[in-house]
Amino acid sequence: MKISMQSGQLVVPDSVDIPFIEGDGTGPDIWSASRVVFDAAVKKAFGGRKKVNWVELLAGEKAVANGKELLPSETLEQIKSHFVAIKGPLTTPVGTGFRSINVTLRQELDLYACVRPVKWFKGVPAPVKSPQDVNIVIFRENTEDVYAGLEWQSGSEKAQKLVSFLNGELGCKLASDAAIGIKPMTKRNSQRLVRAALKYAVANKRRSVTLVHKGNIMKYTEGAFKDWGYSVATSEFGGEIVTESAVVASGASSAGKILINDRIADNMFQQMLLRPSEYDVIATPNLNGDYLSDAAAAQVGGLGIAPGGNINYETGFAVFEATHGSAPKYAGQDKVNPGSVILSGAMLFEYLGWSSVAKLIESAMEEAIVSKKVTYDFHRQIEGATLLKCSEFAGEIANNVEKS
Repeated sequence: MKISMQSGQLVVPDSVDIPFIEGDGTGPDIWSASRVVFDAAVKKAFGGRKKVNWVELLAGEKAVANGKELLPSETLEQIKSHFVAIKGPLTTPVGTGFRSINVTLRQELDLYACVRPVKWFKGVPAPVKSPQDVNIVIFRENTEDVYAGLEWQSGSEKAQKLVSFLNGELGCKLASDAAIGIKPMTKRNSQRLVRAALKYAVANKRRSVTLVHKGNIMKYTEGAFKDWGYSVATSEFGGEIVTESAVVASGASSAGKILINDRIADNMFQQMLLRPSEYDVIATPNLNGDYLSDAAAAQVGGLGIAPGGNINYETGFAVFEATHGSAPKYAGQDKVNPGSVILSGAMLFEYLGWSSVAKLIESAMEEAIVSKKVTYDFHRQIEGATLLKCSEFAGEIANNVEKS
């Protein structure tokens, strides 16, 4: 049965149909491994009272191999009718006219919040001294900024027209052969992103929400993001928040309230390395969020175990995904770490209200890592570790679920 929406809330049947997209490259390997874990966790949590019926959708290379477009319209419609989906990595060639399927999915479904929880799992090798201090959730605006896809190639007719207009009408001084990209940012989209971050912080009793921007240079786009963010915080969450400026200027107490502050993007990268424990929930525009979420993930073991979800909290549509690339050179080798998809699945189950399933998945994966039974990426960094294939690592996690 399909999920439905009633009074703004998802209604999840006990036997629920959930679409999946295998992904390209290593996608089939990590999806099949992850599914073993998901099914084991659902069975353990509910003892057969609830179950998932996995429904395959086509996108990327597999869609083309079946005579379809890279992102078939029926795939989009199926996600809409089911409300949620989970996917492996899809390949995006660099420097060609091929548009990212991931970006298209986000824009077509208006999945305005890219939610990336970043925390350390015990036993994971990390390049920093105190990875346990990292426990943040990044809310990245997902539909506009430079990722809106509004750009024109150097020397093209449209680029030359735009250069001519900018130089002639607005007094710019652009070279005639300039490539042009436009960075749109709107009040509506910025505020709904910050609103989602604030609601998450309130619901999960987090300590702070930090607006990360480059408003000192891009004053009318990223600077506006900061201003719009503070506006929605003070007007809609006034009784639940306190601004850092109020604490500093007048000694306002932050006890029992969520602290709202902001940081300039380049400084935030330094802050994440030097004082990560001071940051909790982050809300930021698209490009900043892309860089920051990957950089934060590197501090706790890398993208191999970094989950992500693309969510529209208004419509209920959500697509959860591996945050790493498709790694085609490892395709079919049963080698890579399936952790990113596995933890994205935990996010999916949490989103559906099946939090017991999510907790089982996370604790079972941590147990596998602590026991040093890991895939090659961790094996080469952990002394005395046992090397497992992708499928074997998933099997180890599933065994931990069953005996928990």
